[in-house]
Parts: sequence; structure tokens; C-alpha cells
Amino acid sequence: MTDILILVIIGYLAIINMVGFASMGIDKKRAIRGAYRISEASLFMVALLGGSMGSILGMQLFRHKTKHWYFVWGMPAILVIQLGIAIYLLFF
Repeated sequence: MTDILILVIIGYLAIINMVGFASMGIDKKRAIRGAYRISEASLFMVALLGGSMGSILGMQLFRHKTKHWYFVWGMPAILVIQLGIAIYLLFF
């Protein structure tokens, strides 16, 4: 891979993880206020698009969605799958 492609991938992952982290914080704040919420499907979509680490950190820091088993198990499962794919692409 070229250096530019690697930088683009790193930049993308940094941005999508910030989006995942912010989404959890914003949704938690909206939940407290009783305002319109970010859908659970959208939260999972951000994680699937590469923001699983940011989403997990946001869940823990904001204590958001930590009582929902599908988030507690689903977000780490997405991260493990993504890491497995990354390792496979890098070494095989």
C-alpha cells in the first residue's frame, strides 16, 4: 500500500471513531432531556463502518447503553471481527 492510502485509512478511522464516541454522548444527553434520540440502528451502523472502538469508549465513559445486552456484547463483537479482518488483510 502506498503511504497516502495508509494515511487516508488512518484518517478515516480516526474520524469515524470520533463520530461513534460523539454519537454515544449526544444520545445520552438527549435521553436525559427526553429529546429526540439517535436510533440504535444508527449507533450500530457507525460501529460497523469502523467506529466500534469510539462507540465502546463512549458507551463506557457516558454509561450509555450498558444495560442492553446487544450493545454490551455486540459492540465488542464488531470490534473483534474488524480486528480479525485487519490482521488478515495486513498479513495474508
